[in-house]
Order: sequence, then structure tokens, then C-alpha cells
Amino acid sequence: MAEKKKKLLQGNEACVEGALYAGCRFYAGYPITPSTEIAEGMSVRLPKIGGKFIQMEDEIGGIAAAIGGSLAGLKSLTATSGPGFSLKQECLGYACLTEIPLVIVNVMRGGPSTGYPTGPSQADIMQAKWGTHGDHPAIALTPSYVQEILSETVRAFNLSEKYRTPVIVLYDEIIGHMREPITIPAPGDLEVVDRAKPTCPPEEYFPYDDRYDVAPLAPFGSGYRFHVTGLNHKKDGFPTNDSKIIRENNERIMRKVDKNLEEIWKNEETYLDDAEIAVFAIGSTARSARFAVNEARKAGIKAGLLRPLTIWPFPDKAVKELAKKVKVIIVPELNLGQMVNEVERCSKNAEVIGIHRVDGEPINPAQILDVIKKHK
Repeated sequence: MAEKKKKLLQGNEACVEGALYAGCRFYAGYPITPSTEIAEGMSVRLPKIGGKFIQMEDEIGGIAAAIGGSLAGLKSLTATSGPGFSLKQECLGYACLTEIPLVIVNVMRGGPSTGYPTGPSQADIMQAKWGTHGDHPAIALTPSYVQEILSETVRAFNLSEKYRTPVIVLYDEIIGHMREPITIPAPGDLEVVDRAKPTCPPEEYFPYDDRYDVAPLAPFGSGYRFHVTGLNHKKDGFPTNDSKIIRENNERIMRKVDKNLEEIWKNEETYLDDAEIAVFAIGSTARSARFAVNEARKAGIKAGLLRPLTIWPFPDKAVKELAKKVKVIIVPELNLGQMVNEVERCSKNAEVIGIHRVDGEPINPAQILDVIKKHK
């Protein structure tokens, strides 16, 4: 890619472009609707540029192999949907504790269980935060447009590499299968971050060096020998029962995210300067919300939209500030109530109203506009 290119792409195809732009050179996964186009695209593109693609026997094998690819020094990706995301949770926790950079794309579909494979959903929001057990860092990004899937996939790799942690890209089936004209950025247009590597001699290297919030990570095979385990471990990677070390490490893996919220958070605000009613929405639902807010403005209603592109860590600060200015916050989501509870937690001054749909159909602008009008 020597220059910018215009293309008509599906959302999942844009994810492939973003991953390759970010430097991803390893993909491991298992086919599942509605994310399979990501695997298909990576299987075609990666071998042409010296990368590696492998289809594993199941979803657990997919994320496990991606973890291995990352430990070998390659930026690694796996993609899935609801049932597969459930299967990946144990390895997701392993990657959190062992601090292995990794990007997981979850194209959300109807559930629970096999559910509605070809229908949209936004019911994996809480799973993206709490799906794996124990206290662990969680970063999840929520694009709403095909162009954003490309740029947010790049950002996901950047955050993963910088903070040595898994990052989830979370969008719904509608965005994954929608086609829009987008621009493929030229090299250098978007920032690309690579993980820090050790500069010390191998005998002085510790993969979990407690002098850093995020220690450098040496690729396996580069002369730096170290141990990796899902048990609580010392700075050399070997297991420990020392309660002080366990506490400090658990606090540190949380701290590396909590200390950098301002860099990780990303929100889009529309008409919020004078808004009296606000909508909080992500993904395809945010597209309907934008239309509804524009129609409300035409009718003289002071409505606005807060659209988080980072759903985890939750944008507490933005919601708290918004709740001081508006009287009502409307939360439309394709589930029976997940984001609405988080918005309510942060909103001490504003009434919070949820709009929920789980029939496999999108929330349309008219539904949101009706609620805006009722509370003007």
C-alpha cells in the first residue's frame, strides 16, 4: 500500500485491512457466522506477505494458537461470534494474567446458545468485561462504521501492544456485513505501535519485571529464555505462593489500564453542547440514534448523542459529565439491558431510560425518536 485507496468493503473485510495495516502476521481461528469473512480474508492475504494462517479444530484452539503466535513475536488475531467467544474465555483470562498482546474480534449475533446466527445482537457487552474469571484488565472497542472497523482494529493492536494485554473489537452483525465506501490509509497515516522489546542481556531479562507497569516482551526464539504460566508468578514467570507478590501483580495488571484511561477512552459527541435529552448508543444502534437525534433537532428538540468507541473501560467520566447537563439519557441496545445499568450507575442527576430489542431486528430511528419526543 503505497498510497490511499478507495474501496467498497464489507465491515469484516475492513477488519482484515485494519489488521494487516497494524502489522498482524498471524491468524488462528475457527469459522463461525457472522465473522467468517475475517478468517477467509486473512487466509488469502497473510501468505502473500509472509504471514501465517491456521484454521484450528475449534474456538479454544484458535485463541490458544493466537497466544502462541504472539509469544513468538507476531502480532496475532482471532475472530469469532457469541458461542465461540464463550469458548475463548479461559484462554482470554490466561492472556490477561500472562500479559500477552492479542486482538480478539467478536461480531455479535443473537443468543444465548446457538441463538440466531444471522441476526444482530449487542448482548456480549458484559461478557467482554466479565466473561473470564478473576480480576483482570478489559479493553473493548465498539466501531459503528465500516471505516471505523479498519481504524479501530488498528487501535486495538496498538493498545494491545502498548499495554501487553488482550483487546476486544466488538461490533454487531449489521456492521460486520454492511458494505460502505472507505479509504484504505497510506502507510504512516495511522499510528502503528509495536511492543517494547528488551535491550538488556538475556541473563538480566525478566518478562514480568516489577520495575515496570508494562515490562518489555522478548519473542520466543530470540535468545531470551523465560517461563509462561497461568499460575500467579514471580518476575521470572515461575509460579509463586507469595501473597505479597500475588497481590502486587494482580494490582499491577489492573493499574496499567486504570492509569491510562484518558488514552484508552474514545467518544464521539453530537449536539451535546446544549442538549437537554441525550442518547447513549454503540454499533448499528448508534447509526439509528444519530438519525433520530437529527430528526429531533429538526423538530426543535434539543437532543444529542454520546457514542463511545471504547465501551471498556466504561466511559464513566463522559457519562457523569453528560448527566449533569441533560435531564434524560436514553440507552437503546440490542439486548435486554446491559449498558443501561452502567449508564444509570454513572448518572446521578439524569433519568435513564432503556430501549431494548432481541428479536433479531435492528432498533430503528423511529423507535428512538418516539422515546425522545415523549421526554422532551
